[in-house]
Amino acid sequence: MSEIILNNKDKPFVGRMNESGEKSNPIWLVFNPKHPAVRHYIWTPVLVVIQDKVYRELRTRIDTSKIYTRNAVDDSRIVPNTRNWWDNQVAEEIKELRNLALEYRPRILISFGAFPFEFLRRVYKLKPEKGPKFWGTANLGNEFGKSMENFDVGKTNIVPLLRRVVTSEKFIEESGNWDDYFAYVGTKIAEKIIENKDNLNIWMD
Repeated sequence: MSEIILNNKDKPFVGRMNESGEKSNPIWLVFNPKHPAVRHYIWTPVLVVIQDKVYRELRTRIDTSKIYTRNAVDDSRIVPNTRNWWDNQVAEEIKELRNLALEYRPRILISFGAFPFEFLRRVYKLKPEKGPKFWGTANLGNEFGKSMENFDVGKTNIVPLLRRVVTSEKFIEESGNWDDYFAYVGTKIAEKIIENKDNLNIWMD
């Protein structure tokens, strides 16, 4: 989809869904269209860690050009907030992605922030449904840990990452506090990729 509405008094700028990569790829990324910079500020440093660990252990790299990347919804104006939570337009977007996911069966489905994670939970009909304020830093961090502990390459694994990391935030592991979020989550994801290297068609030729 390529439609772009330019700014005027009646219609604010809205970029249509930005897709890239291949739907058949086992790794999918799902973003909030309100925060396009997340791809640079969160995913890029996490990917650097993943690629480094993968290369050191396997002497190969992930072909990132084929990772399927998309926004959760077409129109940033329908991203839910505390006054408007999951209207009919969002429900239609959920159905659309559910159909795609059932067809292509991604193995690692990475979300960024509260809205994309809850969106994916509803794509997969996970209960109970949560409101807009539930998925704060601590709860998303806990869900990331669970996704790693329960990782199964035979099914779709929803892996939630944060949308924003600031220097004052710390994240708690069993052993205590740790500061480097990018290194932590990148290493954990890389470990699962390495463990399942023969079942993931993601490698550069």
